[in-house]
Amino acid sequence: MTSNHEPIRDIAHLAHIELLTPKPSESLEFFRDLLGMEIVHREGQSVFLRGWGDQQLYSLKLTEAGQAGLGHVALRTYSQQAIERRVHDIEQSGYGIGWTDGDYGHGRSYQFTDADGHVLEVFYEADKYVRPNHLKPGLKNQPQKFSARGAAVTQLDHINLFSSNVDADSSFFQNQLGFRLSEQAITDEGQQTTAWLHVTNKSYDLAISLDKSGSQGRFHHAAFKVESAEMVLRAADVFLDNGIFIEAPPNKHVAGQTMFVYVYEPGGNRIEVCSGGFLILTPDWETVTWTPEERKKGLAWGSPLPSTFHTYGTPNLEE
Repeated sequence: MTSNHEPIRDIAHLAHIELLTPKPSESLEFFRDLLGMEIVHREGQSVFLRGWGDQQLYSLKLTEAGQAGLGHVALRTYSQQAIERRVHDIEQSGYGIGWTDGDYGHGRSYQFTDADGHVLEVFYEADKYVRPNHLKPGLKNQPQKFSARGAAVTQLDHINLFSSNVDADSSFFQNQLGFRLSEQAITDEGQQTTAWLHVTNKSYDLAISLDKSGSQGRFHHAAFKVESAEMVLRAADVFLDNGIFIEAPPNKHVAGQTMFVYVYEPGGNRIEVCSGGFLILTPDWETVTWTPEERKKGLAWGSPLPSTFHTYGTPNLEE
């Protein structure tokens, strides 16, 4: 199948996310000591952190708040001209909020929501990471030295947003931002229950999952990458030894084919540590569709995810 429209290639990558936590000290200890991230800045009620392989200044903004959940998602464009093109299309959709002066480490940004109400922003100008001497790596093509602490996550890999209408959100990210649909799970009637989308060559940078509660704008999880399946197992042991609730122990996904372990960080947000996955290099990739019957088979090796995986999100509706 061919398209008469030139693909949108304005978004470079998922830059960072802001997570909200009602337990700022405990959440910071989780990301710093158990995931092995580095603090790069503190400002107000927020702490900015990075994985040792993050190429940008930071990938996580952790902010104190009354409830856990998503503050915002930040996407970096390829150029200032690319922002202008995306802002034009976003404003045409009616979901625009407006320009900001930027945040720590990056210049002006344009904020907006997706169809379900999650807050996002696009920016281009950004400060480069300058590593301190004690984090100087042995190889100059690495951002910083290996973090030999906790799970030693390399970088933010992807996020998963809960949505009351996956089709609407999926269409928004494709039409207004240029994401491509790599895989999807559908109902017998053809409605999307999960959409996996990408702007890089990874199989997905963003997943959107159906929130069966009907709520809007909730957060499902953030995934941080490690170097191997063995490191996923190490992460699980780190969580076990430190009393972190493991929602789903190490296993393998069907979509994306990543190895994973899922936990709840102390503030309540679901966090995944993952490895592996496949790359999409062909420009004419055809979306892989999973039917309800195929999804019944569970994970790659047959076991199911826990029921909470399909219902729990932040903010937690039971609080």
